[in-house]
Amino acid sequence: MTEGETERIGSMRYETAQYWVHHSDEAVHVQLKEPCWILSSAVLNGGLVQANHILNLRVAKNRDGDKGPFDPSEVTLQNYGIERGWEGLTVGMMTAADADSFRRASRVEQGVEVTALVTVGISNARRAGDRAECRDHFNPEAETGTINMILLTNAVLKRPALVEAIITVTEAKAAALQDLGVRNPETGGIATGTGTDAVAVVSGPGPARIRYCGKHMLFGEMLASTVMGAIAASLKR
Repeated sequence: MTEGETERIGSMRYETAQYWVHHSDEAVHVQLKEPCWILSSAVLNGGLVQANHILNLRVAKNRDGDKGPFDPSEVTLQNYGIERGWEGLTVGMMTAADADSFRRASRVEQGVEVTALVTVGISNARRAGDRAECRDHFNPEAETGTINMILLTNAVLKRPALVEAIITVTEAKAAALQDLGVRNPETGGIATGTGTDAVAVVSGPGPARIRYCGKHMLFGEMLASTVMGAIAASLKR
């Protein structure tokens, strides 16, 4: 891919110096060639962990219905990797988005690469601050729709940069939805995401080291532009 290019990937497997990616109708699987630090909001092993795999698994839109073969749960995500003989820790998220929504966008500057892998479903698009449907802190129930983002780089991200990267790519997601006029179907307000989004940012092996990645920094620009390009390409499909 050339700098800034966005592409659609069908069911296939490809390799870089850092990882393998396998995309199929049922999942996006990133296998890291060596364990990396990952900061995520994933269902399985979310938070800050050192992991070998990232899984974005398609699930039924209706948890009790017949729209998909999987029950969305931590156990399902864990078992998916166990059944395939994966070794090491897996960070796992879920999506009800169509397999065709998968897009990859990459950018390289000064030897530093950033790649965004996204799946995009907006059936439950919402605006941050809108009244939440689930009014119980302890018994959450939520629809599945979901914009899931996996951000990969060959640079080492120091821990403050990992946190700042989450902020930057979340703002980029909101900006992409704003540019495309995506709205909360309940209120009509411009959506900033969906009710079930997830994100994972992977720190690479180096040798480049990143300390800051906000909107003043080239690395922050690269993160945001890849996310916005991938989401826009997916929604315009």
